[in-house]
Amino acid sequence: MINQPGSLPAQRTILIVDDEASVRRVLERALAREGYRVLGATSAETAYELLASEHADAVLLDVQLPAMSGLALYLAILHRHPALSGRIAIMTGDAEAEQVRAWLQHNPCTVLKKPFDLKEIVGWAREVLERTDRQTGNG
Repeated sequence: MINQPGSLPAQRTILIVDDEASVRRVLERALAREGYRVLGATSAETAYELLASEHADAVLLDVQLPAMSGLALYLAILHRHPALSGRIAIMTGDAEAEQVRAWLQHNPCTVLKKPFDLKEIVGWAREVLERTDRQTGNG
């Protein structure tokens, strides 16, 4: 894959966890166009297993997932992969829902409201990964 000028190297990987295939595909295409390697998962369980074998630099996580909520998965990911702290964004169509608001009071993280603008998603990824590179001295 050829990188666009100004884009991050292709080895930067973003995991997208969303059970809606159409949403996942749109996000995958938009981020791949920016030079990112993209992994996709349809469930919390699949995402958790995938992270055991694949490295991700950032995670986009839908709140409403079958079986296990995205909020529970967020905590499980941070427990197993603390280096992802600050590099996980939750996606929700209802950021004002009592469950989400209460959870965010104890677990502050980036919230990307659906429907979202793809520029917002790309901007989040770029900002998070560039900040990570500055903190680790890789950028």
